[in-house]
Order: sequence, then C-alpha cells, then structure tokens
Amino acid sequence: MTAVFVLTGTTTAAASTPHDGRFDGPRTPLSPTADALAHAKPKNAGVDPRPIRDAERTLTELTASDAVDGHPMYSGATGLLAHDGKVVGKFSAGGALRFDRNGNELPPNKRVPVRENTIFDMASVTKLFTSITVMQLAERGDVELSAPVARYLPAFGSHGKDSITVEQLLTHTSGLKATMPLWKDYPDRTSRIGAVLAAEPVSEPGTEYQYSDLNLITLGELVGKLTGKRLDHYVRDNVTGPLGMTDTGFNPPASKRDRIAATEYQSEPDRGMVRGVVHDENAWSLDGVAGHAGIFSTVRDMGVLGQTLLNGGAYGGERILKERSVRDMLTNRNQEFPDHAHGLGFELDQEWYMGELSSPVTAGHTGYTGTSFVIDPNSQSMAILLTNRVHPTREWGSINDAREAWASAMSRALEAKPNAGGGSWFRTPGQDDKPDNSGSGGGGESAGAGEGRTSGGTGGLRPKPVFHRPGS
Repeated sequence: MTAVFVLTGTTTAAASTPHDGRFDGPRTPLSPTADALAHAKPKNAGVDPRPIRDAERTLTELTASDAVDGHPMYSGATGLLAHDGKVVGKFSAGGALRFDRNGNELPPNKRVPVRENTIFDMASVTKLFTSITVMQLAERGDVELSAPVARYLPAFGSHGKDSITVEQLLTHTSGLKATMPLWKDYPDRTSRIGAVLAAEPVSEPGTEYQYSDLNLITLGELVGKLTGKRLDHYVRDNVTGPLGMTDTGFNPPASKRDRIAATEYQSEPDRGMVRGVVHDENAWSLDGVAGHAGIFSTVRDMGVLGQTLLNGGAYGGERILKERSVRDMLTNRNQEFPDHAHGLGFELDQEWYMGELSSPVTAGHTGYTGTSFVIDPNSQSMAILLTNRVHPTREWGSINDAREAWASAMSRALEAKPNAGGGSWFRTPGQDDKPDNSGSGGGGESAGAGEGRTSGGTGGLRPKPVFHRPGS
C-alpha cells in the first residue's frame, strides 16, 4: 500500500513529575465519568483538537478513488473519539454503497454516502457481545469460567476436548483450529453446529494461542443452551435493549437496508453484492446468528457500548455487568503468550490497531469487514472506526494504518500541557477548534510521544515502544 499518514504537530516538553503521565490527569480505571455520552468541542473537554482534526482529514482522504494503489483504502468510513464521556471527534466519509461487482464506481445518483447513522457489519467485533453474555451467565452462577465446556454442552467433549474450559474459549487457548468451511462442507445449521462441537483440537489446550472462530461459535451455542434463547434474542433482551442500542443486532430488518453499508460482491458462494446480510460465510450459513460474527451496528451505538464498559458496566441508569466482571474481562489471562494479551473476550495492548492509545489495559477488537473498537480505561477514552473495506472486494488489502492513526489521534489529543511557554495547546475562549496551520505555537506531541504512555496514578505502566504489526 502506498498510503502515508501524517498527524503532525510541533514538539513541546511536557511536565514530568513522578506522578505525571502523558495525559491530562490520573484516572481510576472504570471509574464512571459520565452516565451517558454527550457531545463537546475538544477544547471544552480538555483535549487538543488538532490531532483529531488532522486524523479526520487524513481518514477522509483515504476514501479518494486513488488513495492507495489506484483505489480507496476503504469505500466509506465513520469514526468516533470520546474522552471522559464526551464525544470529541467524529467524521463520516465515502460511500456505503459505491461500487459495482467489477469495482467500478456507480453513477452518482446510485451511490449511497456514509453518514453517522450508517449501519455496518461488525464482523468479529460480535465476539465481544457473545463474551458479555457469557459473563452475565457467570454472574448469575449459571456458568463457571473454569469449568469444562462439556459440562454444559456434552457433545463438545468428544476427541479429547473434555478438559477445555469456558475461559480457554474466551482467551483463544482452547487448541481449536482457526475456522472450518461450514457453509461449504455441511448442508444445514444442525450439521454445521455439530461439526463445530465435534472438531478435533490441533494443539493441547492451554499450550498455544490460536485465534479461533470455533471458540465463539461454541460459546454462542452455550448461551442458547443455558438460557433457552437463541443468541440474537438473548443479546437483544440483555445487552442492546437495556442500553438503548436500537440499531445493533443480528439480521437487521429490511426497513433499515437503505442505511446499511454494502460489503463484498461474492461469487463463491453465489451471493452477489452483499448488503444487509452478514458478510462472513459461516455466520451466513448459520442463519446470520453466530457467536463469532453477525452483529450490525452504528458508530453511535458502539460508543454507548464503549462508555458502558468504561463506566464499569452501567449506562443511562441500566447495568448490564458488574464492575468486577468488566475488570475480569479487561485483565490479561495470557501472560505466557506475550504477543497475544487477552482478557475474557477482549484483546489487550495491540499496538497494530490501538496505536499510541495502547497499554496493558487498553482493550478492544477488530472485524474483518473493516471495523475496530478500542477503549482505554486509564484515560477514560475510546476510538471507534467503522469501514466497509471489503466493498466491493477483500483484495484491496488492510486498513490497519487507518485504525492505528485514529486511535493515536485520541492519544495525542490527551497529551499534558507543557510546564510553561507558547507550546501549550490550550486556547483562549475566542478561538475555535480549527487546526493551527501557522507552523508555530503549540504542538501535537510531547517529548517521547512515539512511545507508549505511563498511566499516572493508575498502576505505574511504563512507556514502551510502539511497533506496527500486520493484521486483518
């Protein structure tokens, strides 16, 4: 790819007392900062607007027809940045429906632009919803995380899998393979689920990290077995419904199709231009409802979920998880696999998409369709980027640079002001939030901004270098 990301600013020396971090003040992780999300100008929320505006402009430019190797990095995108319960950055650009089967742009009158209320296929971000439901069952005593999965799903115990625990499914240390072509090799939902439960492990449980869709498909079935509700109904009744996430769920209704971003033109299986139906072939073959993929959502709704988790499980007067459960979900269980830090369902400390916002407690997930969800309890911040990067083809490549840039913009906006001098980004009341293009004055990055960050007063995390790693 030939994309260049420049989120620039002049460098200033930040305050560096033993208790100061890069951010605007110490945080207690999961301490509620807002009952519900509100909108604010960055300066009114205490953050620097310039890195945010630079990122908005850069990510918008990546929807240009020739942005990367003669095509856009993604057809369309929408993003949200929030800090202390305040939305401080958002943008929408490009097309929700833009290309034909051959990758040619549609006539202008047939294109559909991305808007803030555009609904995206979240792909593997679905795994977070499934994990939340499992934790709800654990809170009620219906599931023990350390218990064998076979206690709840006896068919899973075949082929030596009788010792695999619920926690190992959540942390991708079960030993199961990454995936299998259920849609192609089995004729119906019953046989496909049967194949997942009967799958043979490829490594000894607990000895390797292997990201696996089969883990979360199994957990989706566990939720259904123990609650008597199909996963989509349980998520609606116990997660999205209470939180008021009205545009989030499996199998969106036809009435919302005009707001849904198209994904890929598929010829195998022969599905044509996929829009309003889950992109993932296995989830599609499971009637659109599976533990690993199938959720659709908007950037607004995902912001609600992010704030719920940052609040310790509550939002708008509704509680979906106890704070203890949220802490457990964001605590690394994979210390023996240092490149694969993982809580219960959540990935942790993944610089390749969390960028400079990453830390040992920064949590999130990505989706193959081009989505990413990042929350940082230490700074009470989040970075959400939704794209349809597989429209019209998955062959156009990775969007990890965009994901990283968006999260890093949030981090850079949080930098502490210098001790004194004209380098401070704080503005007078008469100034607006437009970037300063004068080439002088306050800057985006404090000294050492290429590193990770310390979390002043929240665990003594040490700065560490940020390395880019490829991923989908």
